[in-house]
Amino acid sequence: MMLSASVPNGTAFHPSTFVLLGIPGMQDQHVWIAIPFCSMYILALVGNGTILYIIITDRALHEPMYLFLCLLSVTDLVLCSTTLPKMLAIFWLRSHVISYHGCLTQMFFVHAVFATESAVLLAMAFDRYVAICRPLHYTSILNAMVIGKIGLACVMRGLLFVFPFVILIERLPFCGHHIIPHTYCEHMGIAKLACASIKPNTVYGLTVALSVTGMDVVLIATSYILILQAVLRLPSKDAQFRAFSTCGAHICVILVFYIPAFFSFFTHRFGHHVPPQVHIILANLYLLVPPVLNPLVYGINTKQIRLRIFDFFVKRT
Repeated sequence: MMLSASVPNGTAFHPSTFVLLGIPGMQDQHVWIAIPFCSMYILALVGNGTILYIIITDRALHEPMYLFLCLLSVTDLVLCSTTLPKMLAIFWLRSHVISYHGCLTQMFFVHAVFATESAVLLAMAFDRYVAICRPLHYTSILNAMVIGKIGLACVMRGLLFVFPFVILIERLPFCGHHIIPHTYCEHMGIAKLACASIKPNTVYGLTVALSVTGMDVVLIATSYILILQAVLRLPSKDAQFRAFSTCGAHICVILVFYIPAFFSFFTHRFGHHVPPQVHIILANLYLLVPPVLNPLVYGINTKQIRLRIFDFFVKRT
């Protein structure tokens, strides 16, 4: 009663600001923890920026596989940039406060861009399936118009499925609760502060995770199973080895993207005995490690891009 009397009604329902604690119990180590995260963020910016520059400036690389890689680099840059700058500000500058609408904006972009990247990974798996299993029809199936529509669908799907998160948070009263034990704003982290039932948030979040992201995982797995079956039929052992090495690297990155994400997602709902430090560190890694690894696996592992990176640096030395 004292709280509701001391703050305006609107503030009691929705706080004007939230406080992001960072990693609870490890505040003394924040300065040092930030160093590897900052280093990985710089690697992600440099790696994805290089991939974008090479693909955009070289018309010979304006092909389906490289255009999808370009879209992946854009989503990677946005994905890690939605959280890392604020996290570094918390760790180094002790800037823990974030506005209510700023928090909802961050939440929206974190989940929307994650869903978009999941769709892009599915599109890239489909691209590899067509290239290996339907090589004669590759250019006719994946022409410029189709690629544009796929890219737009990836973005729109993320926006449409995540926008209800904002509506579900807006309907909740917070009764003055405004401290989030995390480094960034995510849907269930905000919802748990509410002083009302969050069952709709939980049900919709599970529905999106299982029906959207879960379906992406199933379709990606199906694509790579079909690809591996086609690879095993190749007459050349060298061709089989190259295809296996490429697919193996791609699968590793996909696992790094999805496993920590699903762990973080289900920990919020069912993992009451998981230490919060473990949950928060993994929640940050699934937004940062893929943007660091993707340029290496999808870019450096691709001969044409590797050669152009080499030429790029040779010309400047």
